[in-house]
Amino acid sequence: MQSVLIYFAAALAEIAGCFAFWMWIRLDRSALWLAPGLLSLAVFAWLLTLSPADHAGRAYAVYGGIYIVSSLLWLWAVEGQRPDQWDSLGAILCLAGAAVILWAPRTG
Repeated sequence: MQSVLIYFAAALAEIAGCFAFWMWIRLDRSALWLAPGLLSLAVFAWLLTLSPADHAGRAYAVYGGIYIVSSLLWLWAVEGQRPDQWDSLGAILCLAGAAVILWAPRTG
């Protein structure tokens, strides 16, 4: 369960970092948004190194599923747009795939 929390924390850090750039470029906010954004992106990268996955590519694949769910939660909580049924279905499918990758028994 700790590994899932690491992935969700990494997703929050990445989304927050990218959102800072979104605020600066797309919403014409101050470039001062970049300082916390860059720090957040550095935290994201560090958190992914804490993943229990045996290879970086596998860690990134699991993270992808978690990232999708986290992005939809961000959409709802921060941007005020509730995910629709198709968003929810897609997120469930992605989480199922991430779970298989993370917890499948490995040989050798």
